[in-house]
Amino acid sequence: MQRRILAVSLKRWGFLVAEAGTGEEAVEICREGLPDIVISDWMMPGMSGPDFCRAFRAMQKDTYGYFILLTSKADKVDVAEGLDSGADDFLTKPVNTGELRARLTAGERILDMQGELREKNRMIEETLIELQQLYDSIDSDLLEAKRLQQSLVRERQVEFGPARVSQILRSAGRVGGDLVGYYPIGEDKVAIFSLDVSGHGISSALMTARLAGFLSAAVPNQNIGLVSRGGKLHAVVPPDDIAARLNAIALQEMESAHYFTLALAELNLRDGRLRLVQAGHPHPVIQRADGQVDLIGQGGFPVGLLEEARFELIEDRLAPGDRLLLISDGVTECTDAQGDMLGEDGLIRMLHELRGVEGSSLLESIVWTLAQRRSERNFDDDVSGIVLEFTDQSS
Repeated sequence: MQRRILAVSLKRWGFLVAEAGTGEEAVEICREGLPDIVISDWMMPGMSGPDFCRAFRAMQKDTYGYFILLTSKADKVDVAEGLDSGADDFLTKPVNTGELRARLTAGERILDMQGELREKNRMIEETLIELQQLYDSIDSDLLEAKRLQQSLVRERQVEFGPARVSQILRSAGRVGGDLVGYYPIGEDKVAIFSLDVSGHGISSALMTARLAGFLSAAVPNQNIGLVSRGGKLHAVVPPDDIAARLNAIALQEMESAHYFTLALAELNLRDGRLRLVQAGHPHPVIQRADGQVDLIGQGGFPVGLLEEARFELIEDRLAPGDRLLLISDGVTECTDAQGDMLGEDGLIRMLHELRGVEGSSLLESIVWTLAQRRSERNFDDDVSGIVLEFTDQSS
């Protein structure tokens, strides 16, 4: 009789009602179609109200069902049992229709909020799918950009008569701001350079790509280090003037917040005379034939930072068996597993240990040693380097 009275009230309030005389009957009804709200007596033939609630909660469903237990039990232990079974609310028998309507209204608010949450979750899921698709597209583009950036470092090793140039570039991310390269100057000179654009990511990589054009060996008529005379590009611009020209270009034409460090050296292949510039880049390193390591340069200003910056021309000489190494700060500032940087002293020790290793093998060994110190293959910053080895001209 109480069930019939409740059903009449619920229908009057606009609910679609299904009745069950036992918990087992209610389970079967729920399997056919899960209801939004369940009102169940605690004491029933066979399955109890809490047992029915547990069975109801165990059913697979996308929406939430609000469960109200009708009981004459008021003991705290009984209330705890009901809540533990999954019930949301309680009503004491005999049921007061006003109180029932209030509890149903509260249940409807919760169901409405659950519906809104479900809709928002659906929108978030769709947005995440779109973001993942966008990320995959960007990542694919960045992989292609990385391949293009790696193509700027063409041959890993190339011979120029009595000189051999080797280079390496390992980007920390998909793309990076480091660049190494070389270009011949007529038949008796060669230039090598190493630069590092501030920051990381796409904007740094784009600036690196543009700078590569100004120091290109593939398109020498665009190289600002070469001057045309007699229809031939052979006359060289001194390294300090090249840095000054790049400084003006970066400030006046690129209009970028980025600046970059640079080390650029020019070697005379006939007599080993060396001219170079250091613009905020790690010190160029000369390792003599006897293994001695010299750090040269005074640091200097980065390029593209100050209009009034001046760049110093440094002169030295390579004897047969000597080599010049230009590296990025990703080498000297590379940390080990304890967070300690390699530093210049660590680089010098490394070069002493690798004095018998030459060419590309030297650079690969440096990168491998750095990875071993870190106990991992990934680096926090781009790692790049270029080495110019000078041999006896007669060899």
